[in-house]
Amino acid sequence: MSEPILQFGTSRFLQAHVALFVAQALGRGEAIGGISVVQTTGNPASEARIAALAQAGSYPVRIRGRENGAVVDTVVQCGAVRAAWVAKRDWAAIRHAVIHDVRVIVSNTGDAGYRLDERDSPAVLALHDEAPHSYPAKLLALLHARWRERPGAGVSIFPCELVASNGDTLRDLVIGLAQRWAQPVPFIAYLSQQCVWVNSLVDRIVSEPIEPVGAVAEPYALWAIERRPGMELPCTHDDIVVTDDLRSYEQLKLFFLNLGHTWLADQWLAQRRNAEETVFDAMNDAALRAGIEAVWEQEVLPVFTAMGLGDRAEQYLASVRERLLNPYLDHRIADIAQNHVEKVRRRIAPLIALADSLAVAPHQTRLRETLARHGLAPAAQAAAS
Repeated sequence: MSEPILQFGTSRFLQAHVALFVAQALGRGEAIGGISVVQTTGNPASEARIAALAQAGSYPVRIRGRENGAVVDTVVQCGAVRAAWVAKRDWAAIRHAVIHDVRVIVSNTGDAGYRLDERDSPAVLALHDEAPHSYPAKLLALLHARWRERPGAGVSIFPCELVASNGDTLRDLVIGLAQRWAQPVPFIAYLSQQCVWVNSLVDRIVSEPIEPVGAVAEPYALWAIERRPGMELPCTHDDIVVTDDLRSYEQLKLFFLNLGHTWLADQWLAQRRNAEETVFDAMNDAALRAGIEAVWEQEVLPVFTAMGLGDRAEQYLASVRERLLNPYLDHRIADIAQNHVEKVRRRIAPLIALADSLAVAPHQTRLRETLARHGLAPAAQAAAS
């Protein structure tokens, strides 16, 4: 038998988040089993991680930072990964595992993960040894193989990509592709009714890799999972929250942590600051600290107060402040500033649109200035990274 959890993606984030949660839960007897990891790209770094995962019985995750005012600096061994596969090389083994043993599928395939590939066609559904190119087509082919052998046995699918309504989005992509390929109605019904597609939000800063496999991460971690009938969790864990209100978790992360990062990056770019400056450095600069605190306290927090979430927002802001003041994570602002205008559009414009819809005063002066600097206007609210 293979493992009941199939993970698409080898990123250091998954190593220090989902895989670590499962490893810790296994030690308590609170996980459904181990993980088989699949590399989906031809990235040389991913290939090196897969080779290391295939050889190592475990890998280190170093947790460094402050939590509730106390210093945390510890190394945890993660032993949840029991198999490491390359999609192009090991497709037959992956296919066999999904047909017979997999109960939960987890993914974090990056910004391009949900893109379809025109090279894929319905012919891939009949191939036992050759993987499709795109992740949605890979998932469709694997679920098709399972349906043919076990038409009543669905799986629970937990996308971790930072995409709004990631479970619903991935479901619609896979079902849409099946319909485009003129698949039978019973298979479409299997995808929509037997398989459980779960929206979720992941939150942890994983700042650097440990070579050849492993990661350095902050103490804070959250996996907020939207409750869905019939879903099977990979494990239980103190940092996993099953909720009927995923939207509020998305809003808190987007408008305090992500928006705060982007506001600092905007100042860094505008002032042409040191290329090596980190978030910790910026938070200890008096002018930048005063600015970001004013944004949080005067322009973001009143929006949550207007929604009746003021107490939760203040608690979350306290945790964000502690996280950004973590002296042990080398979180370079230059990295945060990549794709900056798009991040301003996704993180700041929706906050202003929400404030306007709630008639919140004062009027987000600093954030509006940031939008104007990039020629952007308030936009409809969407959860994003």
